Amino acid sequence: MATPFIFFILLEIVSLSIGVFSYEPAPMQDFCVADPTNLAAVRVNGMACKNPTFVQADDFFYSGLHISGDTRNNYGYRVTPVTVYQIPGLNTLGLSMMRIDYALWGANPPHTHPRATEILTVLEGTLQVGFITSDPQNRLITKVLQRGDVFVFPVGLVHFQRNMGHSNASAIAALSSQNPGVISITNSIFGSNPPLSTELLVHTFHVDNQTVNLLKRKSSSIQE
Repeated sequence: MATPFIFFILLEIVSLSIGVFSYEPAPMQDFCVADPTNLAAVRVNGMACKNPTFVQADDFFYSGLHISGDTRNNYGYRVTPVTVYQIPGLNTLGLSMMRIDYALWGANPPHTHPRATEILTVLEGTLQVGFITSDPQNRLITKVLQRGDVFVFPVGLVHFQRNMGHSNASAIAALSSQNPGVISITNSIFGSNPPLSTELLVHTFHVDNQTVNLLKRKSSSIQE
């Protein structure tokens, strides 16, 4: 396990580095602490602001990234997010964080963050990471990372991480959006609601109906 000192040093490095990749509009006030109860307010690229008179230190605070996530699922990984939903004070500031835990041979499968570049630091273990460039090249850019290594996933590109070591692994990631979003490639294609037609997927992937229906069932069971 990483010592608390190393852990929080890594947190600081990742948090400072994210400024390079921030592209959300700059705030025009000191802060705009999110007020999710104010449903009537007009929202512009963020949540409604709490009255600054009522803002407290806890609006800028979260505790829990030192706790390992439960990786007992089909993919063998768990994300612990720290977005505007966990820290209301992140509203309009254009950044967020997350901890990712990986079981032995666990993987964070191909996905994208439509609103954020991601910079990832390995805390423990060995991870294969990579992303795929856009059409027409579709190049796979991949590398095996060890403890302390850092890797960047450009905004919007499909990327993944996979535990390649002989023990559990963990990483901290920072993202250049208060609410980066996530699109799982498998779930979005085979688990959409309502579902994409089997005929379309057969034509797209050049497989038979049976294969498509199997993938739909598997995607549905994973989401449940």
